[in-house]
Amino acid sequence: MPEPQSITAVLIHGAWAGGWVWDSLTPCLEERGFRVLAPDLPGCGPRLGDPADASIDQCVADLMNQLANSERPLLLVGHSGGGAIATQLAEAICERVVGVAYLAGMMLPSGTGFGEVVAEMVEEYPEASGIGPFLQWEARGQVSRVPGPAIREVFLQDVSESIAAGAIPRFGPQAEGSRALAPYWTEERFGHLPRLYVEALQDRSVVLPVQRRMQALVPGARVVSLDTGHVPQVAAPEAVADALSGFVAEQAAPA
Repeated sequence: MPEPQSITAVLIHGAWAGGWVWDSLTPCLEERGFRVLAPDLPGCGPRLGDPADASIDQCVADLMNQLANSERPLLLVGHSGGGAIATQLAEAICERVVGVAYLAGMMLPSGTGFGEVVAEMVEEYPEASGIGPFLQWEARGQVSRVPGPAIREVFLQDVSESIAAGAIPRFGPQAEGSRALAPYWTEERFGHLPRLYVEALQDRSVVLPVQRRMQALVPGARVVSLDTGHVPQVAAPEAVADALSGFVAEQAAPA
């Protein structure tokens, strides 16, 4: 794997968020030599568009278009639902990808949606329902929003009042077509790439038993555990940057 100085970190946000969710992490990565791309994805927030058009393929095509003129190796980093998009993007352009990292992310078997994983676990772990019971629906069920108090209690319970107050208004509407995602991948492409899973030990959205179930379903990732809630890049950006740069360094080291 190349050194960070030659790598672009592609930061892929999760549902209801946007490229802004990486604002604290971006300078930490840049200090370690990475270039950073942290776009807003279609189907979410200011790029909601027509919810009927939203899909994982739309997100991947949008990212591929933004990366078309980049010749640098890519480290794909997916937070929460962005993990499924990172997987699908890695499958599409695996020749350009040096690794895939998940931050409390949806690291899913091919053809499996996150809802399927949760459905198998919710009887034993009722908390696995995460943010689901709090969602507010509109556009005949095609768009969801998360109310502010639920953002605070489920996503951002471990950050200061001032950080939460700045972040909560930035969460926006999410098209269901770009939230309920099932990646499709092959062992020959995505399957051979190095992977990192950053666990969020205090996560109330993608709860720890679910994170570890996904690690078991898609084995082989290096695991780093952080004592944070669902958004470690906001709560502990330096620790996340250390995990990502350490992952790159470990892959670059001679066997």
